[in-house]
Amino acid sequence: MGSNLFSALIPLKGVLKEVPFIGVTKEVIHNIERKGTHLTREGIEAAILDIFRKEFEIKNPGLDDNLREKHAFDSIDAIELLLKIEEMRGFELTQEEKKRAMDIRTIRQICDYVESLSGTAPTLNK
Repeated sequence: MGSNLFSALIPLKGVLKEVPFIGVTKEVIHNIERKGTHLTREGIEAAILDIFRKEFEIKNPGLDDNLREKHAFDSIDAIELLLKIEEMRGFELTQEEKKRAMDIRTIRQICDYVESLSGTAPTLNK
């Protein structure tokens, strides 16, 4: 198995407490399809793609692109992404949730990961 995007995440602990949903622009939030306060799969995808455009200046990545190989996305970027995911959820990830992220290599896998967290879709803080 090659190195993975999230290999540096395990030491990361207690970085964020409850924070407002700030990883995505207001326009994206308004355009996200929601059920109650939960993001749908389409909403998660839109939020993650917006993070990649704004934070990592990666325009239009393919959902199945290997981010490390095609976009030079490294472990520092992965830590920043994980922080954005914590912001998106409104609370920090557990060590177990961080460990589950270690084999992620594509946007599709990131979306699967966010969707699977705690068995529910992420919520928007009001």
